[in-house]
Amino acid sequence: MPKQAPKTDPAQDRAKVTDPQHAAAGLPAVAHSLRMANDQMSPGRTLATLRKVNQPDGFDCPGCAWPEPGKTHTAEFCENGAKAVAEEATERRITTAFFAEHPVAELAERSGYWLGQQGRLTEPMLLEEGATHYTPVSWERAFAIVAEELKQLPSPDAAAFYTSGRTSNEAAFAYQLFARQLGTNNLPDCSNMCHESSGSALVETLGVGKGSVSLKDLYQADLIIVAGQNPGTNHPRMLSALERAKRAGAKIVSVNPLPEAGLERFKNPQNARGLAGAGTKLTDLFLQIRLGGDLALFRALNQLILKAENGVDHAFVAEHCLGFEEFAAEAAATDRDEVLAATGLPWEQIEQLAELTLNSQKVIVCWAMGLTQHKHSVPTIREVVNFLLLRGNVGRPGAGVCPVRGHSNVQGDRTMGIFERPAPAFLDALGKEFGFEPPRDHGLDSVDTIRAMRDGKVKVFFAMGGNFVAATPDTEVTEAAMRRCALTVHVSTKLNRSHVITGARALILPTLGRTDRDWTAAGAQFVSVEDSMGMVHSSRGGLQPPSEQLLSEVAIVCRLARAALGEANDVPWEQFAESYDTIRDRISRVVPGFDDFNTKVRRPGGFALPHGPRDSRTFPTTTGKANFTVNPLTAPEVPAGRLLLQTLRSHDQYNTTIYGLDDRYRGITGGRRVVMVNPADAAELGLTEGGYVDLVSEWVDGTERRAPHFQVVHYPVAQGGAAAYYPETNVLVPLDSTAEISNTPTSKAVVIRFEPDSTD
Repeated sequence: MPKQAPKTDPAQDRAKVTDPQHAAAGLPAVAHSLRMANDQMSPGRTLATLRKVNQPDGFDCPGCAWPEPGKTHTAEFCENGAKAVAEEATERRITTAFFAEHPVAELAERSGYWLGQQGRLTEPMLLEEGATHYTPVSWERAFAIVAEELKQLPSPDAAAFYTSGRTSNEAAFAYQLFARQLGTNNLPDCSNMCHESSGSALVETLGVGKGSVSLKDLYQADLIIVAGQNPGTNHPRMLSALERAKRAGAKIVSVNPLPEAGLERFKNPQNARGLAGAGTKLTDLFLQIRLGGDLALFRALNQLILKAENGVDHAFVAEHCLGFEEFAAEAAATDRDEVLAATGLPWEQIEQLAELTLNSQKVIVCWAMGLTQHKHSVPTIREVVNFLLLRGNVGRPGAGVCPVRGHSNVQGDRTMGIFERPAPAFLDALGKEFGFEPPRDHGLDSVDTIRAMRDGKVKVFFAMGGNFVAATPDTEVTEAAMRRCALTVHVSTKLNRSHVITGARALILPTLGRTDRDWTAAGAQFVSVEDSMGMVHSSRGGLQPPSEQLLSEVAIVCRLARAALGEANDVPWEQFAESYDTIRDRISRVVPGFDDFNTKVRRPGGFALPHGPRDSRTFPTTTGKANFTVNPLTAPEVPAGRLLLQTLRSHDQYNTTIYGLDDRYRGITGGRRVVMVNPADAAELGLTEGGYVDLVSEWVDGTERRAPHFQVVHYPVAQGGAAAYYPETNVLVPLDSTAEISNTPTSKAVVIRFEPDSTD
């Protein structure tokens, strides 16, 4: 039998600290994976489940969106993938008795870690207005409650429909169709808080808001720059791809304020060299950049390329690009002192990277939230595109843009229409297929949804997965906004903080997970997902669901749609819920690239979506060309006596899901309320290692936010910066501090000061 869920909430403010590690994976990762899996499941269930992860006849890992190789390994999962699977496939269960024992007010005092450890949800639960406990509710009554609330709204725009990245293509398509049939484009999603800046920049410059490379391109690259990303924790299977690229001759450059073990050396647990040997050294050049200095770095690189003999691919620029002259004039005027101040790098290192670039015919730039969560994130990514366009590194094998998405199928959800600002062509196709006029006004993204709830304009909040309260900024404001709603609804597999910060009434609707078998009257069903590189493939679980009362996400959406839209609505919701093939047939006629969807998705490995810049060097921008852009050099300004904080994940964490209390590669175990500070900065600020402080964020409008009781950890962060885990530090990011254009919270650029621990 698996171990029982913890009855008490373990202390998370007493971390033990040792030296950071300098290699990732190896035998410790295998041992840790199996230990955490066996904590949640029996050995037999562990083996049966893990051998199906990311396999053609199995299920897509519920963790990250890294693609599968053409030929999968028997163990095609990483340590954190095993943790994600164990969390979902756990044999722990939450029943009616649990909710009867624990009032909501008590649950709200528990940590997210403790809530998640309690097990799988097993039946629909309702919190009535004024009630202290959740109680069971039938599915029919649950759908009727939501339908009644929606019908009472003054406008469909008084409802918001949030989506997490784990939602399948089929469920996402049905979900957005329901929202638009209801009459709103209020479809915020988790992309708004992570890679929205990437999409905004890439659509403007290349015409497609997705990456342009495949795994094959990584294997063929001469130079791979990994900027603002920690694949060893957040996308561990990427390390296998980098290892293969390195052994094929690629140079790898890491740009990050923190040294990360996975990018230093990788001990691949799938071969003897990784298990028993020294593994593979990955990074050839490490640029320990200051937070927010990436725009200045790429601007300097572009200046050096422009100055170099034969540095620019003039034929590519002339044939495929616009805006070169304006861009080149701005880049040529770049001030070296400004670059050095913004990056904190020696000029010699920047020249070294420029030389590597000039000696490489095929260059890829990979990035994640280290680039996307700043005020100037969109200009930064536009400058990355400038860097690649200069030498024709878009649309050739082994080269291109590689934004590495987080949650599995977060990219697919956007493809399926989960977007508050849909393209007119998508709405035209949707309306034609289903015989209605979709709403055209732009809806609310995640930040604007919080503002609308705060202001009483959104009264019903419906979440398809995720943990909205813990994922969003300005925790106190967000929680107060959620409590102003008339009804909050969460479709979930596990308990999380969003279930205990509720509107006047609240529903928890338990759903099947990726690992669960999905049967309907029409037989076994499967769903599809899109990975970070635009490959679409099938996913089918094999485990007996934890309860007979669970419904699939597709069934929940379709039954709710029928209840809310009425019998007169002529969308065949019942058919959709019974056979997902019928949804895929409709998708094939609405979404470009999905023609003959039902046939192609059944092929092992799935199929690639079209990508004009990659496939044919055609650029569907407003100009019809790839656009160079002018991006004024900017970087965060930090007053004396302050540091710039970035929020990040621990190794025992995926987004807001906390698997454990260790951050093994960083040498921090048994605690999460820590702040990592460079020893030189700590000495200057009088911060004692192991001491406790409050973190107070300061903003240009004079507002402040406080996160109390953090343990100071001396750590080799770039000077002038600090790091701490989210969601504990989300409270420090005001709702109105967002990136230009994309409206993404600025979680990587928080000016903080330190004050004595207020809990003493």
